[in-house]
Amino acid sequence: MRVALLYHGVLPVRGYGGTERVVVWLARGLAALGHEVVLLAGPGTKVPEARLVPIDVRAANRPQFDPRPFLPPGVDVFHAHRPIAPQDVPTLWTMHGNPRDNREYPPNMIALSQNHAERTGAASYVYNGLDPSEFHLATTKGDFDLFLGRLHTTKGWQWAVQGTRRAGTRLVVAGGWRPTLRRGLEFVGEVSGQRKADLLAEAACLWMPARWDEPFGLTLTEALASGTPVLGTNRGALPEIIAEGTGALGDTLDDLVALRPQLNTCEPERCRARVCRHFTHLVMATEYLRLYRGLIDTGSLPPGRLGTAS
Repeated sequence: MRVALLYHGVLPVRGYGGTERVVVWLARGLAALGHEVVLLAGPGTKVPEARLVPIDVRAANRPQFDPRPFLPPGVDVFHAHRPIAPQDVPTLWTMHGNPRDNREYPPNMIALSQNHAERTGAASYVYNGLDPSEFHLATTKGDFDLFLGRLHTTKGWQWAVQGTRRAGTRLVVAGGWRPTLRRGLEFVGEVSGQRKADLLAEAACLWMPARWDEPFGLTLTEALASGTPVLGTNRGALPEIIAEGTGALGDTLDDLVALRPQLNTCEPERCRARVCRHFTHLVMATEYLRLYRGLIDTGSLPPGRLGTAS
């Protein structure tokens, strides 16, 4: 199959990124499964598994962007990572965030989780997948808990700070700079690459006390791939990702503080095994291929998904 992917930026991303890394992993997964990938993205994009067709990033961000002049002959399916109207070839697109208004979106929208699909009215959903080779399993953990993400109220970083203080554990916050004089609290700024992988692997647990409905939560699977259990809230997709023995979920800060000790018994191998079964780039690519084939054969997306990550 020849698959054209559209991303309105330059890949790979510098720094952390989220959507950008998922698009790269999808291209890698599709290519590994024997399919040809054409990537419509900004000049300077370097994704070895895909053939680049450069596009103007500013134009690609506009609602009226017309991708037809950039689609090479023989494309079987066009998969955008922003809202896009139907084209001359079977077309679908992935919603990577939460809608900010009540606007109507083009058909064939794909969500990132069952919860995300239910809230957005998406035709189907596919879990994000990562390349496990970019994360290393650590069976011996360090003496700190980790918060990794934007220092925004919706991400719950304040709960992580308050919760670790009450639980008596040391916290490393990666994602922003803040002055602090508190013993046991360290801000290290934005991290990526090997530094990020090391922090994820060495942490005793990842705090993900989301205060909003996460569409997916890529950081959770990155932690699990590193053998690190997750402490989070019952919001958005988190209950679909965190299973028994790989973390714990609560509704309040008191819940999280009470649950924190049980994460010390989680087995790193079990955490990584869950990712390898449900949340890899190959699993993601396989599920998208199912949707591609259904769209090509019938003109509409197959309903639902092969099943939640139970």
